[in-house]
Amino acid sequence: MKPFLNVILLDYIIRIRSYSFLIILYITTAISYTFVPEPNANYSTIRIGEHVGYYNSAWFGYVTAIMTSIFLSLLGFYLVNNSIKKDLNTKVGQIIASTKIKNFTYLLSKTLSNFLVLLTIVFIIFVMSLVLFFLYNDGFDFELAQFIYPYIIITIPSVFFIAVLGVVFEVLLGKYSIIQNIMFFFMFSFLLLYSPQKEIEYAYDLLGSKIVIHQMEETVRSILPVEKADTDMTIGYVLANTIQAKKFKFNGVEFSLVFMSSRLLWMILGILLIIILSPIFHRFTVREYSLPKKRTKSRHIEHTPKEIILSTLPIPHTKLSMLPLIKTEILLLIRKGSLWLWLINGTGIVLLTTLNIKTAHQFILPILWFLQVHRLSDITSKEIQNHTFYFISSSFRPLQRVLTSQIIAGCCLMLFLAAPLLFRYAIEMSVLEILSIALGAFLIVSIAIFLGIITKGKKLFEVFFFFVTYANINVIPVVDYFGGTIKNTSHTLIIMCMTIIICSLSFLKRKLEINR
Repeated sequence: MKPFLNVILLDYIIRIRSYSFLIILYITTAISYTFVPEPNANYSTIRIGEHVGYYNSAWFGYVTAIMTSIFLSLLGFYLVNNSIKKDLNTKVGQIIASTKIKNFTYLLSKTLSNFLVLLTIVFIIFVMSLVLFFLYNDGFDFELAQFIYPYIIITIPSVFFIAVLGVVFEVLLGKYSIIQNIMFFFMFSFLLLYSPQKEIEYAYDLLGSKIVIHQMEETVRSILPVEKADTDMTIGYVLANTIQAKKFKFNGVEFSLVFMSSRLLWMILGILLIIILSPIFHRFTVREYSLPKKRTKSRHIEHTPKEIILSTLPIPHTKLSMLPLIKTEILLLIRKGSLWLWLINGTGIVLLTTLNIKTAHQFILPILWFLQVHRLSDITSKEIQNHTFYFISSSFRPLQRVLTSQIIAGCCLMLFLAAPLLFRYAIEMSVLEILSIALGAFLIVSIAIFLGIITKGKKLFEVFFFFVTYANINVIPVVDYFGGTIKNTSHTLIIMCMTIIICSLSFLKRKLEINR
């Protein structure tokens, strides 16, 4: 038992000490600060019609628990779904495979390590919710149980199952990270859209938020006249809401025995999935395929020395053109991944051509660009993974030539995918839309390169790009980087400035690395 616990603890310590985890923890802390808006803020996170709850312990506890369950389920998967791959790349997995540790024990240790990583973030958000209560509360008494109760019932089972999914997806689809991204994207969208109609159906809600939202709606309906009893629930960041919100008192939720049992069953289901997948786990077995060797007869060939006349040799010329580098980077991007992924890209390009131009711009383009996340995420980090960084750094002008060619190649890929939409806007003479799409491609490539240089990995960019894409599909204007929602000159100038700043920081950081 002790070696098993030591494996979990050591894996957990290594992962929380990583640079990418610290960045994500910092971002999570900053976002959790906005879960319960400051009293004079011009946005809301949970709103029922024109009503928000009084800032008492129940409101703080349940709202932050719901937001954490949704937010961390969204980003947590991308944070923990590379634990097995990391062991494979570092050759630790092969060492583990040579020991007596069983598949189930190893997979369970990875699951619990994932869970501890996510639980660390949950704890930070929990502490932040306590701090916010003492900053913002409306004079109500502090009730610790109203904070602990929703986190135990709602948040912890959700993040545990997400920790299990991270391992399950790696076992089943270890080589296909893009398929993992797509499948989880649609699964998470379904979880948010799921709407229980009966009390027993709340047990099927993995996120555990629907029953709390239903109770909040019922509380508001009980204080409204019958003719105004229909309330619209909004969950998420609603900006520039100038309507003065009315207050109602929310006293928490009395969870039924069926619902609490279902939360435990979700965790048991996760363990059962690990048990089922244990026999098919590859256990770091790498199959090597080699071409059949042909026997050839050895022939003795006599070589006679030939005189070399230096004057007849071609004169060497130094070629400093960047075109071969750009061509190589483009080929690396195109050839990454399976051929059938380009069939999906082709479908997206056809949709950009045939659908309504507004729909194509606002929804199809961000999804099509997101499908390239596995290509963009390692534009710069592949040099670290393939151990070619020092070789490239010793080449002629690596900063001006290599990094620039990577940026150009990434932009060419994104603009090629958006070409049908650009052509349609060109016919309409819509210069602002064309410029917005071009700057959006430049910005997302710059962010991919910058995060790759900073973290020396691709995980943070995958998390970031998923979050931004999901927000754009849900029409949140603040994250519109390609002009799908906001179409004005000032927004385009902001995107341009952000692109220049991020690109400059990428060059500066890479220069510091090369000069070391």
